[in-house]
Formats: sequence, C-alpha cells, structure tokens
Amino acid sequence: MNILILGSGGREHALAWAVKQNPKCDRLIVAPGNAGMAHLAWCADLDIMDGAAVTEFAVANAVDFVIIGPEAPLAAGVSDVIRAAGIACFGPSQAAAELEASKAFTKEICDAAGAPTAAYARFTELAPAQDYVRQQGAPIVVKADGLAAGKGVIVAMTEAEALEGLEDIFGGAFGDAGAEVVIEAFLEGEEASFFVLVDGEDIMPLGTAQDHKRVGDGDTGPNTGGMGAYSPAPVMTPEVVEATLAQIVRPTMAEMARRGSPYQGILFVGLMIKDGQPSLVEYNVRFGDPECQCLMMRLGGQALDVMLACAEGRLSQAQVHWADDHVMTVVMAANGYPGAYEKGSKINGLDDIAEDSKTMVFHAGTAAKDGAIVATGGRVLAVTARADSLAEARERAYNMVDTIDWPGGFCRRDIGWRAL
Repeated sequence: MNILILGSGGREHALAWAVKQNPKCDRLIVAPGNAGMAHLAWCADLDIMDGAAVTEFAVANAVDFVIIGPEAPLAAGVSDVIRAAGIACFGPSQAAAELEASKAFTKEICDAAGAPTAAYARFTELAPAQDYVRQQGAPIVVKADGLAAGKGVIVAMTEAEALEGLEDIFGGAFGDAGAEVVIEAFLEGEEASFFVLVDGEDIMPLGTAQDHKRVGDGDTGPNTGGMGAYSPAPVMTPEVVEATLAQIVRPTMAEMARRGSPYQGILFVGLMIKDGQPSLVEYNVRFGDPECQCLMMRLGGQALDVMLACAEGRLSQAQVHWADDHVMTVVMAANGYPGAYEKGSKINGLDDIAEDSKTMVFHAGTAAKDGAIVATGGRVLAVTARADSLAEARERAYNMVDTIDWPGGFCRRDIGWRAL
C-alpha cells in the first residue's frame, strides 16, 4: 500500500514510525513532515488544510490510505473530501470533529447522552462571564470554545486568575477559538487519557496514558500542549475502563449516530477519575500528543492494521496484542515555551542515540539546516523509551535526554511521578 500521513509534529512522526514497520506499507509519504520524518518517508510540500489539493495529490501518487494526524484539517472537513474521492481515510468527518472543534457542542452532546461531566455555562461576552466567575468562585476552569492547539484551557485556582484568563481569551489570545467561552466547575481527582477506535458502529479500546499538561515540575506553571506522558496509566483499572465505556463513550457515540454524524476514527477521551468514578474533561478527535508517541511505541506495526480496519468499517474483526510493557515520553521544548520562544537553535547529540524498538527520539518542531538539526517549534523533541517497568523506561528516557546537547531547550524532570 501507498500511505500518506498528514501533519508535521511528534504525533505524526510516531505514526509514521509505527506504520513503516508494517509489511503492508510499500511507500510512505508525509506532508509536510519534519527533519525526523525525512529519514522514514518522502516529505511532500502540501497544504494539508486544502481537501481538494490533498485528494488531487493522493490520486496523482496512487495513495491507498490517508491518515490525518492533527485536528485542524479534520475540523476543516478534509477527511470528507478524501472519502468522497473513494480513498480510504483515517479521521472523523467534519460534523463528527465538532466534538473537539467546539467545547460547547461537546457539553450539549454530553447533556443529551447523560454522560458525566463538569457543570458548565457558555458565554460570548466578557462582562457576563466575569460575573459568573465571581458568583461561582475558584477553583474554576475557563476554556476557549474552539481549537487552540491544546493551550486554550485555564485551570484557575484563584478568582483573579480566572478573570485574567477571560480577558486574555476575549482579547484575542487564541484568535477565533475564543469567540465563545465555556466555564466549568473544577473537577478533583486524577487525570487520564483513554483512547478508543470507532468505525461508525463498533468500538475498540486502544490503550491508556497519562499526560503532563503544565510546564513545570510538580505540575506548576501554565498549561502547555503536553510536556510528557506514560502508558499504561495505572489509574485506568479494568473497572474504570468499563465505566468509561458504559457511561461516557457508548452513549456519546450513540448520540452522534442519532444526529446523523456517526464517528469514525480515534477518539481521545480525557478523563478525571475520583474514587473510581470517571468524568469527561474533554474529547479530542485525534491521537493525543505526546500520548501517541507512547501508544505507537507499544503498538508498532499493528497500528496500521487497526487504523485501516477502522477506516474500512472492520473493527469487529480486528484485535490488538499488547505486550506487558511500559513507555515514557519526555518532551524537550524551546526555552520560553509555552510563551514566546526562540527558533533556530542548534540541537546536537541526536546521532549519539541508538534508535530501535525500545528507544526513539520523535521530532516535533525541527528542520534540517546546513547539515544540522535546528529547533523550529515550541515543543521540539519527544524522547521516548520502552521497558518492562515504568521506572526502567524513565531511566532510559532521561539517559537519552542527557545525551542531547541543546542549551536552547528544557524539559520536565518528573514525568511519571504519579505512577512512580
């Protein structure tokens, strides 16, 4: 098969790495890709937000299967255009992608499906939103309604923090994503990420992980796109998994189908778990980043088989064989992230790392320049290690981090602390 993966981040590098291990993959193309993916695939210069251009490219290059990595092309309806041309595509329709593109829409679906989630209110103007915060008090959660690359959420521990967050969002800090705001009650407990494949009818659990959203050690500082992750997540016991499927995932998928927007693709279920009871924090309509790096490291070549089965409506016949292993990903980010950060700093030491089925450095924001690798993004590298225990995976991951010579970057030193 000829396979095209859309995207340029660490998630897409991990997807490409896993797909490449499957013998069904004859030719792999990534668009636009990055410096790390260039070793695995042809990096094509393509506007991944333009469904017609992507489809034309796929036809011209005899592509059999398209995997859409990021949320923005899904929200723009790129998958609909590809499928209309008769090409197999992994990723939900534009209508189903509303589950991530609008937090207010997700709340509405949860209400209709009876799925447990935080109490909330919606606002399109600053003053009433601020009044609501003053009435409710803190802690409280403020969310830009639209897509904000994982950064449009303020978990405010004080009223002042929430009011300031509202000013930022309505002031345009997240562009169009902040035209509407959802304010939620603060949920206590432990967060976890649960991934399920859905083919419109059948649902297959695809693993658990735990992300670290805040920028600093001890979960301090502002929210980021994710500073590290590990899989599996101990908090996701078989009982919690079953409760999540029964109370949250299946009712949501049934409601989407009832509305004429059946879901097809990976569903990222962000959860808060307290006393063994899961509540929905958010849905994402793509693999999480950096959780995807952990899952792909554990799945390997099987990833292609299950994604293809999902796209072709054959999930009921698919299965996954999990090893009893643990994976940790440590994100190395540019100094200053998630605020303003410098681009173009040189990264050394990558050639000193032996990459194999247990240790990989997935590139997120990198480019090749004058024979060197340079940083081009906020989150730049996802250093990932697999082992028999989480403690061993942690040791391997941080040994790799210490091998990388990059004064322009930093990482958290406590990834996995909840489990360890």
